[in-house]
Amino acid sequence: MKTKKQADLVNTFLSDNTNEQTPLFYEIALYLSEIGYNPRKQRSSIVFNHDSHNKQIAKLGIARTKDKSPYFALRFAASTGYSKRFVDLVIAAVEQNGNQGAGCIIDNCNFCQGEPITHVYMNKRATGEAVTRCGTSPITIPNLSKRDIKDIKRLIWEQHVYLMKHEAGV
Repeated sequence: MKTKKQADLVNTFLSDNTNEQTPLFYEIALYLSEIGYNPRKQRSSIVFNHDSHNKQIAKLGIARTKDKSPYFALRFAASTGYSKRFVDLVIAAVEQNGNQGAGCIIDNCNFCQGEPITHVYMNKRATGEAVTRCGTSPITIPNLSKRDIKDIKRLIWEQHVYLMKHEAGV
């Protein structure tokens, strides 16, 4: 982490919520920090934003369930070619929240910079029906495992490059 305060924030959050995913959460938080994302407390979560564009790329939070388990959510709409696991997560997010991305494409939403088609989660159901979801929201990645880390870091990097180009103008 860039500062002791940031390290303390992440360490305190993770020490309060120890489980088998804790080391994975920490590895991701370190990677985000290495590429310039700052952890910031937001209610019962930690969000990661970059000084150059102030857009949220990831979130560590506490589920609003009985067990109050920690979770990790990632914004990766600008990424392409992700694995079946991530395709399934996009489809599940669309199923849960409706086909939200169509407005970004049809109405040419200007919340995000760049062509709307480049920052909307897009996939197809098994039936061939296209599904979309607005790319501003991170998608929760349940049951995080060590084998997910390589994919997650690639997705973070691709989203980071997109945000730096389109939101920060770098």
